[in-house]
Amino acid sequence: MNLAELNKIANAMVAPGKGILAADESSGTIKKRFDAIKVESTEDSRRDYREMLFRSKEAMSKYISGVILYDETIWQKAKDGTPLVKLIEQAGAIPGIKVDEGTQALPNCPGELVTAGLDKLAERLKKYYEQGARFAKWRAVIDIGAGIPTMTAISVNAHALARYAALCQQAQIVPIVEPEVLMDGDHDIERCYEVTQRVLNKTFQELRVQRVALEGMILKPNMAVSGKKSGKQAGVEEVAEKTIRLLKSCVPAAVPGIAFLSGGQSDEEATAHLDAMNRIGNLPWKLTFSYGRALQAAPQKAWSGKAENVSAGQQAFTHRAQMNSLASKGEWKADLEQKKAA
Repeated sequence: MNLAELNKIANAMVAPGKGILAADESSGTIKKRFDAIKVESTEDSRRDYREMLFRSKEAMSKYISGVILYDETIWQKAKDGTPLVKLIEQAGAIPGIKVDEGTQALPNCPGELVTAGLDKLAERLKKYYEQGARFAKWRAVIDIGAGIPTMTAISVNAHALARYAALCQQAQIVPIVEPEVLMDGDHDIERCYEVTQRVLNKTFQELRVQRVALEGMILKPNMAVSGKKSGKQAGVEEVAEKTIRLLKSCVPAAVPGIAFLSGGQSDEEATAHLDAMNRIGNLPWKLTFSYGRALQAAPQKAWSGKAENVSAGQQAFTHRAQMNSLASKGEWKADLEQKKAA
């Protein structure tokens, strides 16, 4: 393992004013998104859509540091025969790959899940590296509900995340470690804080046990937010203050950067929260975005599967990428959104 090289890539992924585009939706997830804009999800339509994003020159070169790809996408070629990985590299961004194989029920823990995909991961990572991937992603899912999460679910998922991270570094690939505490329930922000703290503490304990070099990884956590169904929704300042306090108590300064997931927040909420955190400042790590839906909902709608809408889709993508770039520097203002809407 060449740690200096891993650290260089990790730092590039969280370069000032840049963040990560999560374009790694599984075929099932992207079908749901395409259904919403009345586009048939085929190998070609998925390729055309992603090609549109990767060819958005301004967005990709100015605001996007890396792109998380799905297995199908990393092997695909653009309409003109250029590998999609090359389009990302030509824009100055780093190609990455989602390597987990989704979740399955956790034995003896009703309602809880564990992420699968460790079995042949070492071999897969080798192939992905040859194809150009320089970082990877693995997502663990922790739900909040009556009597859950159990310590079992937290331990098993943290262990899998750390094993994945160790295998990545061995393959000279930077791991994005993503323990996601879901915001689907009716819990308040205090409960989210408490569960996320347990999850992060256990995750870093496992990373240390498995000798993962913290300087060569990126953390992709949820923010401390209220559950979607909670009657008590925390405001932007509270989310920012509590999330920073949480991270400072759990995340070692050796980690180069934290790239948040948007996790069901609206486009503007995800941007406002990131901005408020960066305004607090004086942090040991870079704070940026690794958004999927919060970067893509607008361009998907603008594009709607029509070739004549490609430039409108690219414009919408560039706008969202620029807003989040500003937020990653603590320079975003809500009226910039209105200007775009006008």
